[in-house]
Amino acid sequence: MRLARLMKVFVTRRIPPEGRAALAQAADCEVEEWDSDEPIPSKELEHRVVGAHGLLCLLSDRVDKGILDAAGANLKVISTLSVGVDHLALDEIKKRGIRVGYTPDVLTDATAELAVSLLLTTCRRLPEAMEEVKNGGWTSWKPLWMCGYGLTQSTVGIVGLGRIGQAIARRLNPFGVQRFLYTGRQPKPQEAAEFQAEFVPIDQLAAESDFIVVACSLTPATKGLCNRDFFQKMKKTAVFVNISRGDVVNQDDLYQALASGQIAAAGLDVTSPEPLPTNHPLLTLKNCVILPHIGSATYRTRNTMSLLAANNLLAGLRGQPMPSELKL
Repeated sequence: MRLARLMKVFVTRRIPPEGRAALAQAADCEVEEWDSDEPIPSKELEHRVVGAHGLLCLLSDRVDKGILDAAGANLKVISTLSVGVDHLALDEIKKRGIRVGYTPDVLTDATAELAVSLLLTTCRRLPEAMEEVKNGGWTSWKPLWMCGYGLTQSTVGIVGLGRIGQAIARRLNPFGVQRFLYTGRQPKPQEAAEFQAEFVPIDQLAAESDFIVVACSLTPATKGLCNRDFFQKMKKTAVFVNISRGDVVNQDDLYQALASGQIAAAGLDVTSPEPLPTNHPLLTLKNCVILPHIGSATYRTRNTMSLLAANNLLAGLRGQPMPSELKL
């Protein structure tokens, strides 16, 4: 009796245990893994992906035409451990009839929590305050020392009222926000009703918001969206937060806006590139808080993401409906 041929799967990183276990239990797959927490070099990925039927990758792995060509005709499924897909050459993938799985929804709450944490950390100047405790700058109570900006009676503008944008607004609402504004490709009256959020042009959102949170997808239309013109329209007391993708922001323009006092402060969980070079000008500013893209970094969320990514891959290989398939 002839045994069925195993399907080759390549995993580009050491993933959390629940996803690894699901792949290990797949009797119809031969799983190879880049056994490291660091990204696989592109040339190594080209070599390791040859003949693969399935690829499980991360948002830091650029899956371009070269990788697809190296994989060859066997490649049927790409599963990414992310909600963002800007690292995938989607047009080329669609041409080849390759199915794509991704991990939306499961990271919404964790990312929204991080966005609110980053906003509060930035607007209340927590890193500066902690440093003052350590360096002896804390001498006595002073009326205006370490003052920042509060959310009560403020206007919050959200760029992109998708799942994560809504979750952020939901968490900010109890802080006594007076008004929510949002912008995007089109109005979302049903979703906005919960927060009585107003759909406005992006220029109006920039001009009227005390806090701006960017939560949109990276697309050709949103690349470089937050630039010099955008920052010049913002209030000098406004705080800017980006938890979407680094390329939505022109970082040179952001640096100038922060260094010149055009805006009060910025908090970034995403940058371009990632990691941000340690000599980058933004890192010299006290009014800029930068985190290493940890929006979804809770143990529960990352395990859930890895299991969903594994299940997407296995379902796709077996010709079954994926739990979360990106429709191309």
